[in-house]
Amino acid sequence: MNKNFIFILNNWFEVEIDVAFGDTGIDLKSLRKAVLNQEKYVRLSDGSIGILPEEWLERLERYFRAGEINEDKLQISKLKFSIIDELFQEIDDVEIMKELAEKRRKIKNIEKIHNVRKPKEITAVLRNYQKEGLNWLNMLNEMGWGGILADDMGLGKTLQILTLIQKQVKKSKKPNLIIVPTTLLFNWEMELKKFAPELTYHFYYGINRDKEIKYFKGYHIVFTTYGVLVRDVEFLRKFRFNYIILDESQAIKNPTSQRYKAAFLLQAENKLTLTGTPIENSTFDLFAQMNFVNPGFLGTVNSFKEYYSKAIDKEGNVEVTKELNKIISPFILRRTKEQVAKDLPPKTENILYCEMDKEQRDIYDAYRNKYRNKLLNKIKSDGLGKSKIFVLEGLMKLRQICDSPAILSDEENYGNQSVKIEELIRHINEKTSNHKILIFSQFVKMLKLIREKLVRDKIDFEYLDGQSTKKQRQESVNRFQDNAGCRVFLISLKAGGLGLNLTAADYVYIVDPWWNPAVETQAIDRTHRIGQGKNVFAYRMICKDTVEEKILNLQAKKKKIAKDIISTDESLVKKLTEKDIRELFS
Repeated sequence: MNKNFIFILNNWFEVEIDVAFGDTGIDLKSLRKAVLNQEKYVRLSDGSIGILPEEWLERLERYFRAGEINEDKLQISKLKFSIIDELFQEIDDVEIMKELAEKRRKIKNIEKIHNVRKPKEITAVLRNYQKEGLNWLNMLNEMGWGGILADDMGLGKTLQILTLIQKQVKKSKKPNLIIVPTTLLFNWEMELKKFAPELTYHFYYGINRDKEIKYFKGYHIVFTTYGVLVRDVEFLRKFRFNYIILDESQAIKNPTSQRYKAAFLLQAENKLTLTGTPIENSTFDLFAQMNFVNPGFLGTVNSFKEYYSKAIDKEGNVEVTKELNKIISPFILRRTKEQVAKDLPPKTENILYCEMDKEQRDIYDAYRNKYRNKLLNKIKSDGLGKSKIFVLEGLMKLRQICDSPAILSDEENYGNQSVKIEELIRHINEKTSNHKILIFSQFVKMLKLIREKLVRDKIDFEYLDGQSTKKQRQESVNRFQDNAGCRVFLISLKAGGLGLNLTAADYVYIVDPWWNPAVETQAIDRTHRIGQGKNVFAYRMICKDTVEEKILNLQAKKKKIAKDIISTDESLVKKLTEKDIRELFS
């Protein structure tokens, strides 16, 4: 393999790679295919066979991971400056060397070079890590890079962004577009009024929204939702914003989704995303979010899947993990509570085991036996792949029975026995004294059963599910936070697992745990966040000797965490084997 020549081409480094066997060469695409398949033998242009030395394979694999082939040249994004000198040990071009050194210097000395003063209009006192976050955001702005602010839930991502925007309004008159889940609209409005009262804002939302660009002008921030984005993308894409910021950006993690495609069409001077869980299921979750803020940076969907996602998630390749971490580290900032919020009180998480009585147990056993026989026959006749939907249906039914047979959608009435409701009421009355409590469930029917019991026992509470309006959400949060007599907040996991600040509570109960603990952690962190002065106790309620306990065990056995990139909790639903299914329904 001859010496490589690197050229600067707009936002790319263009690399000439010359691989020849004697006088016979080989084109890059054929070479890439061979390297990708770990083949040592390649067919040359004259029909003969060439043998790739081991050291060539290793170097070439890194080259092809880093870039994309275009007209028989390898193009590598300039944003991958952190690994360029490792890939190409001999770089003669002085201009390239100067550019790489300058970028590294700015990142290394971020405190000195990009130290930003908090605007006087911001009423909050920034913590040290929030100041560092602002410096990082400012550095990205100066370099023209997009980024992902991935701080833990509760560490004040919203405040850091509002502080950045407050600085931006002095530089640009263009409005900034912030796209949020519908449930977070009021949360942003409250944070604005509290911390950045001089920023003006407009909600592009609701059935009577005006589809005219003139309504955006004059505002510092325009808010909309992912649902409106998908419906009105042809209108929104006509306007060029200063910043486009996606909150809870895991919403676009699927690059084939309408949300991602719509977001990618929007125009802005720069882009940011915010998320406490940039990786929920696998490393591939990162691709769409990073491609939104820095298009083309991680290559194509297929190349990222093949070279990074597969190597890290399926093969556990440590070297590739380190390489990806090094590539993305300038563009993603993640701090955990343990790292930066030393004054935050500890969080204790426990399993609260519940023992079903005979009546509830008999119903559970009957359903378990019915689905086990049905599923094993289905798998035998149709195969595992075509049976997965029935597996999920069976698991759902068994989980509902663990809550209460009353929430089954079946026509037959099985009664409303629920050991979990009995335990919750016992804890409210006997175990938690006057402490405030959050109760989360994925099933609205279960929340309503608990609500009925609280009403009968004259226990004051608030309630929130997907049907709650923005105004109702705000009123419920305010009353729970401010009214000492309101001790319990019933919340559906889907509607209230994000965006709420409920630091008045210090006890949390997850009534029906499921596959992905990251979702439960988000719920727990409604209270374990900045502003919390008490120890937080969280309980996952599990019925003994049921599918719930088996899910916990399977999770512990199969969960894989890519700690070298970003903490992740891998979903197991799609990876169930026939042996796993037998165990779950045993």
